[in-house]
Amino acid sequence: MLKPRLSLWFTRGYATRIAEKPPARFPDPLLNAPNVAVKTLKDENLTFIHRPPPTVPSPHSTTLAPASPLLKSPTPSNKHAPMPPFLRPSAYNAAPLRMSDKDIEQLRKLRLSNPEKHSRAKLAKLFKCTPNFVSKIAALPRPKRKEFARKMEAEHETVREQWGEKKATFVAIKQKRREFW
Repeated sequence: MLKPRLSLWFTRGYATRIAEKPPARFPDPLLNAPNVAVKTLKDENLTFIHRPPPTVPSPHSTTLAPASPLLKSPTPSNKHAPMPPFLRPSAYNAAPLRMSDKDIEQLRKLRLSNPEKHSRAKLAKLFKCTPNFVSKIAALPRPKRKEFARKMEAEHETVREQWGEKKATFVAIKQKRREFW
């Protein structure tokens, strides 16, 4: 009668570790490159490696006469050549002329004398400038500005009272939505 071996019962029939790729061993690019001059100093434990450039410069591509269009200097612009269109429509408008000091003083006097009659838009048309320029040059004092804002708000409120229920609801919803922006 044959006796079974105990050692066979206790051995595994499958792999216990997952196979892994051995680490790559790349050759040293400095030492294994052709035409490399290596000089090692034994006393200081220093190594000097000199590698020549990979290619010889072409006689057709130098800094004086580059072959690449990126290295060439820009050509002088031809004034008769067509130019690309402007990006903004406002660029087609000519720049406004500088306003004289006398005109600026007159603008300030008119604005301060009666802000309702001489509004920013009306003064801008009169002096051929922008309303923003008028607001910067002839700004109203703060109390007058607040009073003017109260009058405008009262006018707006009278218009709002004439709104129907549906429009008032939609405007209230819009204001509520803006609070969460």
